[in-house]
Amino acid sequence: MKTENGSGPSAQLARVRQSLENVKVLFDAAVMAIARQCSEHARLKNTLLDAYQASSYELAWACAEWQAAYHLCHGPDSGQALDQGLNLTYAMDAAQSILTRLERVYADVGMDPEPIAILAYSQAFQSLRRELCAAHQKAKLGAMAIDHPEKIGRVELHPDVAMIQDAFQRFAQDVVRPQATQIHRKDLTVPDDILSGMCSMGAFGLSIPENHGGSADGSPNDLPAMLAVTETLSDASLGAAGSLLTRPEILARALLEGGTQAQKDHWLPRMASGEVLCAIAITEPDHGSDVARLTLKAHRTPQGWLLNGAKTWCTFAGKAHLIMVVARTESQPGYQGLSLFLVDKPSFDGHEFMHRQPSGGHLSGRAIPTIGYRGMHSFDLHFEDYLVPDSQLIGAEKGRGRGFYYTMAGMTGGRMQTAARAAGVMHAALTEAIAYVKDRTLFGTPLASHQLTQVKICDMAALYAAARKLAYAVSHQLSTGGNPMQASLVKLLACRAAEHVTRDAQQLHGGLGYAEETAVSRHFVDARVLSIFEGAEETLALKVISRSLYESALSAADATHQPTTA
Repeated sequence: MKTENGSGPSAQLARVRQSLENVKVLFDAAVMAIARQCSEHARLKNTLLDAYQASSYELAWACAEWQAAYHLCHGPDSGQALDQGLNLTYAMDAAQSILTRLERVYADVGMDPEPIAILAYSQAFQSLRRELCAAHQKAKLGAMAIDHPEKIGRVELHPDVAMIQDAFQRFAQDVVRPQATQIHRKDLTVPDDILSGMCSMGAFGLSIPENHGGSADGSPNDLPAMLAVTETLSDASLGAAGSLLTRPEILARALLEGGTQAQKDHWLPRMASGEVLCAIAITEPDHGSDVARLTLKAHRTPQGWLLNGAKTWCTFAGKAHLIMVVARTESQPGYQGLSLFLVDKPSFDGHEFMHRQPSGGHLSGRAIPTIGYRGMHSFDLHFEDYLVPDSQLIGAEKGRGRGFYYTMAGMTGGRMQTAARAAGVMHAALTEAIAYVKDRTLFGTPLASHQLTQVKICDMAALYAAARKLAYAVSHQLSTGGNPMQASLVKLLACRAAEHVTRDAQQLHGGLGYAEETAVSRHFVDARVLSIFEGAEETLALKVISRSLYESALSAADATHQPTTA
């Protein structure tokens, strides 16, 4: 295929890479401008940052889009025309999106927008946009995707990971998928045959080390294996299968980070086998993602700790035998006063429970009615003088005041898993949309042959492929000591992509897509929760991603001004 400024995909790839580098220069300038305006003595000031929340949000998104485009343009070359086309199309759409975001940031900061306009309207940039993002080109890629959906977003997995994924694909297809619609429509609890099947396959031990009864061997394949299983189960049902692994992932990592040896020896093997099912209780009714302001109290007595207060959005709390609870044990404000407790309780089916202890304390829970994400149920919890033994304070005495840090140790894996959940939901929606447009006739013509349909499928496929490939690329980086902030980037991108993909998949179904009996309607409402939990996108953008960008910019600037010694 001839192009205006070079021939063939390799020439286009080189030009796209250069465009991304040019965009990165403008992005870095914006990051540095805000970092300097919001810092004193090379330290960020929250009061100053608050004036740039909107710009920080845009920069976090720009960073996520740029990282995805970068990995697509520097990752392994499959040699497949569809794969190459989707990679380059996404990259140039991302470049345009980033420039639009930067226009808003430059205006907010008071920077000269001329460099953005020069790049955006340059002949080289516009030429690439015409070649890669014009409707006829996207329609061509969309038609290829409709003909070969199995080639969309392919990632080369290690043979061991691929073998694990194959096993769970069979389980998802045979056990989970046939029940998914009824679980959603009737708001049922996850059936025992799904739980027992996952127990027998060792699903709950994927993130737990082998010496504690799990299957994680400490190799770089541990996290990719978790992603592969999670996305496969989420493809069949997010609420009844794909999300079951997140809670043991978070709790296991918190225990490994701060638990005593006795706590690890007692709980981890039981979690790995599925004997003990887990839930995580962090969020409170009045504080949402503001962990520093959590108020649920833990008061020490001779018999142990008494918990009093409320938690909300505690998923799987009814069925769980063990809940990881963040509680305030110390008088210090903020993060320093928080500790982690292992709260055990009987397992309950249904939407409401009450457990009374012989000591008189009780824990009650009621499921929150939700538009989607059904099966596990998310609960409001109320603790009243609920007694927890000293032995179930994570880390024992050394763990007092360390609860926030132990929790964050688990959130990196949880956010990566959420990106995999998003990938699974996207794949399901995209697959169903392609099958539907191939069968549906509109105005005497197959829906799949309409240009607009093909363009929509192209954009959906490109979003899915970009998010999935970034997730696996970052999983390998994290396995070898990469920056945990990358997990927040992946979650940010993948979860919003899932909203777009499932929305367009539903739209392509027309009126049928609005019917509860159609799986695509379930994917649409399920996808909406992904940007909210495991760190709302606003919190990740403002408190994690943009802050990390500013700190890195200040650190780099400081390093360049350090005097050198002979």
